[in-house]
Amino acid sequence: MKTERLTADNDGLDRAIALLSAGKTVAIPTETVYGLAADARNGQAVAGIFAAKDRPTFNPLIAHIHDLDAARELAEFNAQAERLATDFWPGALTLVLPLRASAGISPLVTAGLQTIGLRMPSNTTAREVLRRFNGPLAAPSANASGRVSPTSAAHVLDPDGGLDGRIGAVLDAGTCPIGVESTIVSWIDGRPTLLRHGGVPLEALEASLGQRLAQPAANPDKPSSPGQLLSHYAPQAPVRLNAASAEPGETYLAFGAPGTFTLSATGDLNEAAANLFDVLRQADRQGRPIAVAPIPETGLGAAINDRLRRAAAPRP
Repeated sequence: MKTERLTADNDGLDRAIALLSAGKTVAIPTETVYGLAADARNGQAVAGIFAAKDRPTFNPLIAHIHDLDAARELAEFNAQAERLATDFWPGALTLVLPLRASAGISPLVTAGLQTIGLRMPSNTTAREVLRRFNGPLAAPSANASGRVSPTSAAHVLDPDGGLDGRIGAVLDAGTCPIGVESTIVSWIDGRPTLLRHGGVPLEALEASLGQRLAQPAANPDKPSSPGQLLSHYAPQAPVRLNAASAEPGETYLAFGAPGTFTLSATGDLNEAAANLFDVLRQADRQGRPIAVAPIPETGLGAAINDRLRRAAAPRP
């Protein structure tokens, strides 16, 4: 398969919609990372996502929608979900809610669960794709399963962990400004529950709802949402965390200090999140173990540390 590289202009958008309508997979930009999109109502198209990524089918996908009305057609919203959607959509928040029987979503998207993860992206290109397609698009990160997520079209096509030759096209709209995947919230026993740290900080969600979110231990053998596998977002090289400095033979990822590989020389967590996956890729190319400076566990730091812990976890 030859993967087309499309520009995010009218012709490129038309071609992307034609491919998606024909049941093909297209990598599209969002504000978080590039997602591998396919028609969420078409089981064969969704199967193409799993095949391209070599992703286990027990790991559910997120369905992306254009507006709140479309989301309500797919899932049952409670009052708290309505509040979070009002406050943070469009944006880097995924809500996991009960699936409506009439939704028409392929069971592959939900991994057979009775819930569905929904997100309304804020990226203008993604929103235009969704508007023109006029239907839900399943779209996990556009990379080989478990590898470092892509924040540019070049990452999607990278020979190491990318999908060149395995997908229909990539729609190139530059780099993703947030750089880590969406935050995921569900309701377990009626209580709002954080399933994954991401682009919307936990503190903002709790301020919106006026209460603390539960944070249960995930079961990586039976994930209820994306991003819960123990080893994920991983480079080829082993990763050592909370390193004050590099040991001999290691590549060092700095934070709050300059360096050849630094997430943010000034200690800016927004900058660090945007740079995380690109800097991990650059460091991995050095062919040495990677040591990472300590990152504060606040704001977007929680999402950065979540990705780093999974990158450093033992490989299956």
